Amino acid sequence: SLRGPGVLPVRGCQETPAGLAVQLRRPEAFRRLLGPPPGPAPAGAQPAGWVLLHCPALRGPSALRPHHLRPLLLADHLAQLLRTQGVGVCLVPALTEEGTRKVLQQLHVDWPSSSAGSALHDTISALKRALGQSPCATGWEQGLGTATLLEDVICKVHLKSFVEQQGLVGYDPNLDVLLVTEGKLQSLAELQQALLQGVVSNPAVLPTSGFPDGSCCSIVHVVNCEDEFQQQQLDLLWRILDPGAHTALQKHLVCGPVKVTNPSSPIGADQYFQLRRHQMYEASVMKYGELAQDEAWTEVIDTLTAAAIRFEMLSTAHRSQITLDLEDSSISTKGTKSGAFVMYNCARLATLFDTYQRAVEQGTYPPLPPASELNFSCLREEGEWLLLFNYLLPFPEVLQQAAQLPTPTKGIRITANTEAVCKFLIQLSMDFSSYYNRVHVLGEPFPHLFDQMFARLRLLGAVRDVFHSALATLHLPPLSQI
Repeated sequence: SLRGPGVLPVRGCQETPAGLAVQLRRPEAFRRLLGPPPGPAPAGAQPAGWVLLHCPALRGPSALRPHHLRPLLLADHLAQLLRTQGVGVCLVPALTEEGTRKVLQQLHVDWPSSSAGSALHDTISALKRALGQSPCATGWEQGLGTATLLEDVICKVHLKSFVEQQGLVGYDPNLDVLLVTEGKLQSLAELQQALLQGVVSNPAVLPTSGFPDGSCCSIVHVVNCEDEFQQQQLDLLWRILDPGAHTALQKHLVCGPVKVTNPSSPIGADQYFQLRRHQMYEASVMKYGELAQDEAWTEVIDTLTAAAIRFEMLSTAHRSQITLDLEDSSISTKGTKSGAFVMYNCARLATLFDTYQRAVEQGTYPPLPPASELNFSCLREEGEWLLLFNYLLPFPEVLQQAAQLPTPTKGIRITANTEAVCKFLIQLSMDFSSYYNRVHVLGEPFPHLFDQMFARLRLLGAVRDVFHSALATLHLPPLSQI
């Protein structure tokens, strides 16, 4: 009685002491997933929502450090995941520091640059007017001390009484009086501008899944735990100055601490990248010899370094602590938990198809027939079934679940399954590597072996597409060599 596009073809069922054993028709299952692709999606589909992702780590007065990188990389990855689900994304604040821009470029982070203009000044002026009219704000008092005068304080805002009046939950109980500065108002103005632009450019967006019905956008502050208190202050100040429906949708995605072991001194994000890059270079020279010293390998090593750091930062649940051992070079080797291992297996697939294409051009093998002509009953290896059942079939659901931002039962904190893609890629790499080491895909050029080779190539072509799609959510380009 089971029917539907997501249900695999059932051969039979049998009751066993362990439960119901369901047997599937494997050749038909391969045909369904690897056969001709479905038709194009209907035109004019409505967007699935709009989200503003705010990363306060970019507002820090000093150079970026590893604990700043974690929320930045998470926000960049989450933005890509949301886009795969048809959700519009705006990233705030815009980049202004050249040094920060260089570090993010090395890590393949796609972040907008500054475009501040007169509109921002107008928004700041409007916020000041709202501040002057707010019952929560009180004027400047001379007795606060010279240290405060240097901060260009405009007035005081009583956050605690506002939280109590509004019945808000989830905020730090130590929140009390906030000294409002020009810098805080500029931060709010940037958020306000991005919010207005998003609403104007997306007038017909649907509510984002997981947020209250009727909302046309959501605001998520992706913040490290050290900056959470300051971000809650800004959150409440925004609610006070703009008590609209949009600011009521603010949620906080908080990253756990990043502990750095064996540091000779506080290490910056750029030093962290260069250290990992040196370790990756040394490991590549050890494995590939002089080949890895060629200029063509510069881009490869840079990509491997970015992958290593992204997996180091993102393969752990965002709420948990990360420990970076800067003297441990295992991050740069082919260890099965590393981003370099994932990129290595992606490159093996590229080499396989490049080798096959060259053999076709030389007349050794015939071209790959259309999917409708392939004999999928030749796929009898258990490793082939595992690739289909554990990876090809659930991959769309992995992306969907990783992009979900569920509403908390109470409070302002939300969680996300952003580690899911990294874990998926690591497990896929391990199972693909095991299969590839055991099975000779490109066999002898005998006609009676072509059916099996073609079916395997079609399967591994789908695996390659999954690698590429998953890596794209991490802004990592697939490698053609390693």
